[in-house]
Order: sequence, then C-alpha cells, then structure tokens
Amino acid sequence: MSERTVTIVPEDGLHARPASVFVETVNEFEATVEIAVDGEDPVAANSMLAVTSLGAGHGDTVRLIAEGDDAEAALDALEDVLTTPESEFDDE
Repeated sequence: MSERTVTIVPEDGLHARPASVFVETVNEFEATVEIAVDGEDPVAANSMLAVTSLGAGHGDTVRLIAEGDDAEAALDALEDVLTTPESEFDDE
C-alpha cells in the first residue's frame, strides 16, 4: 500500500471539472484508490459521488491511499490532477 498527502490547487476544489478528471484518472489504473480529507475516513476515489461528497476545497489537504500494480503511477497522476490549476483542465 502506498500513501501520499496532497494540497488541492484547483479553485473549485474537488467539484465539477476537477472531480471528473480526478475520477477518470483513477479509473485508468490497475489500483484500488481511496481519498480522505484530513481527519476523515477514506472513500472510494473511483466514485464521483463519493469524491464530491468529501467537500474538499481549494487549499485543503487530502490523503491518497493506493494499492495494486499501478499504485505509485496512480498516485503520481492523481497528484498532478490535484495540483493543476482548474483553468488548465479546459485545455484538455
């Protein structure tokens, strides 16, 4: 199991477009990924409903937990999503 702590950069936090990109990215890897806001229980990171229900906003710190063949690659990609300004999502 691998873990990483990341601070959310997109202005809308994990809502709207950033959450969609986050969940799509999770589903690209052969790993089980969970996400938790500091002090809260982790939720399935491959669920749009679970991710948006966290209420994680800009500047919040989240913990990513991944297990599986692609765990480290998944964490790298998810960190990129969470540290990319929301304006850059429109370019994809």
